[in-house]
Amino acid sequence: MKTSSTTTSANASKTAPNGHSTNEKSANGSNGHTYKSAAVLELEALYEKCKQQLHHETAHILATWQTKKENYRTPHYTYSVRGKEIKVENFTESLSHQQIPKIGVPQFDDYGEVVRWSMTENFPGEFPYTAGIYPFKREGEDPTRMFAGEGAPERTNKRFHYLSAGMPAARLSTAFDSVTLYGEDPDERPDIYGKIGNSGVSIATLDDAKKLYSGFDLCKPSTSVSMTINGPAPMLLAFFMNAAIDQQCEKYIRENGLEAEVKAKIAAKYAEQGVATPCYVGELPESNDGLGLMLLGVTGADVLPSDIYDTIKADTLKQVRGTVQADILKEDQAQNTCIFSTEFALRMMGDIQQYFIDEKVRNFYSVSISGYHIAEAGANPISQLAFTLSNGFTFVEYYLSRGMKIDDFAPNLSFFFSNGIDPEYSVIGRVARRIWAKAMKNKYGANERSQMLKYHIQTSGRSLHAQEIDFNDIRTTLQALYAIYDNCNSLHTNAYDEAITTPTEESVRRAVAIQLIINRELGLAKNENPLQGSFIIEELTDLVEEAVMTEFRRIAERGGVLGAMETMYQRNKIQEESMHYEMLKHTGELPIIGVNTYLPKDKPAYTAPKEVIRATEEEKRAQIASLRAFQARNNTVSGAALKRLQMAAINNQNIFAELMEAAKVCSLGQISGALYEVGGQYRRNM
Repeated sequence: MKTSSTTTSANASKTAPNGHSTNEKSANGSNGHTYKSAAVLELEALYEKCKQQLHHETAHILATWQTKKENYRTPHYTYSVRGKEIKVENFTESLSHQQIPKIGVPQFDDYGEVVRWSMTENFPGEFPYTAGIYPFKREGEDPTRMFAGEGAPERTNKRFHYLSAGMPAARLSTAFDSVTLYGEDPDERPDIYGKIGNSGVSIATLDDAKKLYSGFDLCKPSTSVSMTINGPAPMLLAFFMNAAIDQQCEKYIRENGLEAEVKAKIAAKYAEQGVATPCYVGELPESNDGLGLMLLGVTGADVLPSDIYDTIKADTLKQVRGTVQADILKEDQAQNTCIFSTEFALRMMGDIQQYFIDEKVRNFYSVSISGYHIAEAGANPISQLAFTLSNGFTFVEYYLSRGMKIDDFAPNLSFFFSNGIDPEYSVIGRVARRIWAKAMKNKYGANERSQMLKYHIQTSGRSLHAQEIDFNDIRTTLQALYAIYDNCNSLHTNAYDEAITTPTEESVRRAVAIQLIINRELGLAKNENPLQGSFIIEELTDLVEEAVMTEFRRIAERGGVLGAMETMYQRNKIQEESMHYEMLKHTGELPIIGVNTYLPKDKPAYTAPKEVIRATEEEKRAQIASLRAFQARNNTVSGAALKRLQMAAINNQNIFAELMEAAKVCSLGQISGALYEVGGQYRRNM
């Protein structure tokens, strides 16, 4: 009896695009050879045709899917960052001896689901970076930022050492007083004197910066410094960079036994001038070894041969880690600490980035494109994200227009967002990473490093209330949980008493403990992609992304970011959204526990702060005296330095390159005044 090819079959293996085998119907003829029906052959031909039509990225996703999944099921995962191989454990062990995966892996294998998930979500560290820009979080360094700023540099230095004691890394974040924020010097003027050292640290000279960061090796991989400064950002950045360079000069001096020789040079200089040598006021904190204080009043260029100094300077610039905010667009839109004309401020931002490219500064962010202050001014999370990203793309277009290459500057851009309690905040990082990555790849043709959006989160200061002040820690904890689950790169948690005063040591310790407890005690936080696979998170991500794209179109219709600023579109929208929030709060439609509902009956709603922190009269007078001594010491050279700075601006040279030299001998106010004459002062468009 003849066997029908359609009724008798044997299994033949065929490899599918994802590495799976498919079973084919075949039949054995009378001669023992295998043959296939016309239907099977037709299906195979159609399969091959469809396979050839797949986009190469789609084919790659399917071909590597099983391997990727298996990589997370082995004991260790190995990947590389900037050529350095990193090996991490894939699991942590719970108290119940369960192996908890650090990365949760999807269970589906359907081709459509695999491709959809890979293109919209993907594993952490893979495009479009929705779940995070690195495969795993950095080990040995929490995302905790140590935020401080009050009084004179010495007081804030002590707070930095207090906050970083016992921590594996020093991630210092600096708040400046309003005198510094507006580019002024400490002075007896009534509109300045009362603000010196209040709600931020007073920094007016290079010596101030050296004292502020003394005892922290600014080139150590575990040290990074963030500076919340915008209008005068180029000057403060120049102070910081010179402080870091002089620290390394100091280390060179000690390592080569040149201390006696250098101290003799410094003593001779001050003896000739007949003035006292500047010093750190008060006792050093226990963890401050004095690094950075040897060259107070001078620079490494004054005491070392020029070739040695230049080598140290070049090496330092390549190593130093940190961020300067320097986002002039959001200042116009929300925070208001603009001091130069917008055009001149943008030019200086471009000069900083060009200097970073020329000097190979790879570990320092030239700008922190900030949504935090937009949110604090009243914007809802959609507007915060849309305005911040649109500002970021404006910087990209401006830098490109100056001839910079996308991959030379995009890695030096960072972002800064606020986290409130609204549902959209739970996905703000996911949406930001996805939009940025797609634009960098598809519009600008940028490489992988440029596609990775790095961002800092600060919990919402606006959500802190003076009523039932202890409840603020609860709000901050929930906001921190949002940020950590969303894989933020760094995080600052506000202190509960910031609604009424600068944080005390007690309150700031509690604020830091919030993140440490989440990161080190909370079991689910040991997993690094806990949001992936959630229906509501995926839907929220799509909703927020669509809303942001809609806002992009509104801005584009108004001539882009700068065109919209001309008509104050962003400011007006922020004010409208702020009014909406305040109306709901005051009517009670937006419940805020302890503020407009669940009010206490047996105690006053407002609690007087245990301690109100302000700069003392002694600190204010000491800052003015220190400034004037600095100016007097350098009065024979500061004028020429300021003139060179102005000529660099007039002749279209790199302003920041010249500013690095002027910062050695000129004060903040002197530099601001000189640049006003060539760049213009800010005037709001009415």
